[in-house]
Amino acid sequence: MAGLLLVVGQGIPAHADDTRGDGGTTGGTGQPNTDSGADSAKGAIGAHIRIDQSTPASGGSTASATSSDVNWKPPVCWYEPMYTPEEYEEFIKSAYGGAGEPAASYARKRDKESYHKGDKGLWWQVQFRDDTYDEACPVTTDNWEIWVPPADPQPDPNKVTPEILSELAFNSTKLPAPPVELQPRADRLLVNLGTRVAFKGDFDRVWTTASLDYKGVQLAATTVATPVALRVDAGTADADPQSCTYDLVKGKDGYTADSGRDAGCNVTYLRSSGSGTYPFKASITWKVTWTDSADPDGPPQQPGLPDGLSTFEQDVTVKEAQAVNRASGGE
Repeated sequence: MAGLLLVVGQGIPAHADDTRGDGGTTGGTGQPNTDSGADSAKGAIGAHIRIDQSTPASGGSTASATSSDVNWKPPVCWYEPMYTPEEYEEFIKSAYGGAGEPAASYARKRDKESYHKGDKGLWWQVQFRDDTYDEACPVTTDNWEIWVPPADPQPDPNKVTPEILSELAFNSTKLPAPPVELQPRADRLLVNLGTRVAFKGDFDRVWTTASLDYKGVQLAATTVATPVALRVDAGTADADPQSCTYDLVKGKDGYTADSGRDAGCNVTYLRSSGSGTYPFKASITWKVTWTDSADPDGPPQQPGLPDGLSTFEQDVTVKEAQAVNRASGGE
């Protein structure tokens, strides 16, 4: 981690003229500006990775998917194809010209290698998922770029692959929030009176593609998130049930749940929330698979990805029926 921060601070690849690897400029870190697609269905990551996502059928609010595995994290960095040998020579000489150490030594190292001019292949450069460096990047400071021949005998483990693209696609996925409606509404719930948790809408699967098409290198991966269950948490141990789960089933217009008045997941609060509230929560579990192409219907690949989650949260007020009656009689 210290080595990564040292490099970012001292000029690799944040060169003297603050030129980034893809020919653009940055605001001081030397890393490419990024847009994970958080505000739309399309975006870009790294230098040349594109993100495209299907439009959720629900038409409601969406939020970035969270992983059901709290230990899962998307890739911090990876190598992407960037330069031919001639382009790399021009890049090194222009970006590192007049630079101090350790950038000058790095430039001399590449010059001694003659930039692999005359060889078939490309120089691949490290790219970052975003602008934060609070996690260690496994790429060493001695190899901010690596030479990759057409037939790579020992691929670097950090070269971008369909598997890495699938993880980036999953991290960029936006999922619709559960369209849950409480009946009675959240500020009118009563002790020992059943509260219907109504599922108001249909969902369909959501897919996200991360693709790379640059310098003749074409890779893609598509994650497919399919809704499988709706979990309801009452927000207190003084409820029956405290939590329960609806299965989501495929219908004519998408996936839905049987949340009728006789459904077993309707909640009865057993104690007043007093002067406060209870944190009611509903979350949808999405089964996530991925394909090694831009086709969401391609064969699922391994290793698998964790389930995704989308959540709806609402503070609810629960009152004693007697208190409500007294208040009504006094009006």
